[in-house]
Formats: sequence, structure tokens, C-alpha cells
Amino acid sequence: MFSVYILTYNEAVEIGPCLESILPWCDDVIVVDSFSTDATVAIAQGYNVKVVQHAFASHGQQRTWMLQEVATVYPWVYILEADERMTPELYAECCGAVRQEEYIGYYVAERVLFMNRWIRHCTQYPRYQMRLLRKDRVWFTDYGHTEREVCDGPTGFLQETYPHYTSGKGFSRWFEKHNRYSTDEARETLHQLETGQVHWRDLFLGSSEVVRRRALKDLSLRLPGRPFLRFLYMYFILGGIWDGQAGLTWCILQAFYEYMILLKVWELRQAKQATDSGG
Repeated sequence: MFSVYILTYNEAVEIGPCLESILPWCDDVIVVDSFSTDATVAIAQGYNVKVVQHAFASHGQQRTWMLQEVATVYPWVYILEADERMTPELYAECCGAVRQEEYIGYYVAERVLFMNRWIRHCTQYPRYQMRLLRKDRVWFTDYGHTEREVCDGPTGFLQETYPHYTSGKGFSRWFEKHNRYSTDEARETLHQLETGQVHWRDLFLGSSEVVRRRALKDLSLRLPGRPFLRFLYMYFILGGIWDGQAGLTWCILQAFYEYMILLKVWELRQAKQATDSGG
């Protein structure tokens, strides 16, 4: 058995279906809420789960605090987002994985569901996230708008996937969320351009999809015309053209997101120049 954390903030639409996807099998589910202002907490309290609240500082800090401070029945935990779902097949594979001693964590691939369709091609499927882990051997650091795991031991990959409903709360929520995300990504972009480098060996010979994808992102930060290149890469090279109207919309939105990041990088540089010249 393993415990499940569910991270929430204003997830009244998603938290019920999310909990119902895991509660038939798991007897230790903890909802970690960032002081939602909607009915998320009230809905969660209607289920047989534990609810704790903690002020959100960043994705990495929230996850690390959760792992260190929120007790669980089992040493193995699965991190579930409110707009994701557990499946019977994935749960069964997780149960088998926690019985072995070779790995301290497992990556699981998402299936992005957008506009009522699985976006099979232009989402870089299979795109893996650290989800199942020993809570005493993994922690998280911040990277851009999200986080990166730090693992004290070897990790593996599960075969089953989880559905990720990315537009369940509407396009207005998508734009609001990515407006916030682009600010963090702009800061991280400047930091990487000033202090980071492209790991060419990892780009072509990386040991896993995770390593290769991160090297590709380091390279993409340095390319001119990033929004246009990202659209071409996703729509034609990855095959978004085969994902129908939903795929076209997804590629356009991702290119627009890149443009938002570039605008905010320009804005940050202007502010830095003004500060330097004034000082």
C-alpha cells in the first residue's frame, strides 16, 4: 500500500472526481490545500480523507513541506494533482512497485486531455513526472513556474499512465494560470541564460526522457524566435497536426505562452537596466 497526497488551490470543480478516482483503493489520502477561497475544502471534507492547509510559497517548497511535515500511514506516497486521475491499472502497478527495493521513486507519464481529446502527439508523450516515491528519499526544488525533484537513490519508470484534464476549468482559468506561470518562467529564463549552459551530451544521449527533455529546454531558451519555433516543432515535428482542432489550439496556446515569457524577460531586463543606471 501507499499513501496519496493531493495538492489543491481553488479546485472545487476537480477535487470530487479526483478523490473518487483514488478512494476505492487507498485508505490514506491527504488533501494539501493552499487556503482555497472556493468550496474545495468543504467538498474534500465530505470524503473520508484528511485535509491540511499550508500557505503556498512555491511548487517546490510546498511539496517539500508536505513530504517532511504531513505524516502518512505508509512510507511510499503518490503525488496527485486535482486535475489528474488515478486509474485501476496505474494503482495496481504502483502497488507492485512499492514492494521492491531497487528504486526510491518512479516517473509516470501523463496523458493530456484537452478539449475532450487526448493530445497524443504534440505533448511530447510519453512525458514523465515524478509521482510515486519514498517520502524520506525525495524532495523538490523550484524551477521556473514548477519544480524539479532531487532523488537520493535510483529511480525507475512505470508503464501505466495517468489522465491529466488540462481544460476542465475553462480557458479563462488557463489564461489566468499561464499569466502567473510566465512570470516565474521569465525569471528562470534570465537565470539560466546568465548562469546555465546547454548539455549537448544529455540532449542526444541522455539516459532517459526526463534528462533529454530538460536538455532540450536549456537549448530552447537560447534560440531566436522561440514562439514561432515552438509552434513549428509541436505542430509539424511532434505531429500536432494529427491531433485535430484540439491539437492546433494546443500548439497555438503554447506558442503564445512562449511569447508571454519573452515579453516578461524583456520587461525584467528593462527594470534591471533602470535599476543599474539609477544606482
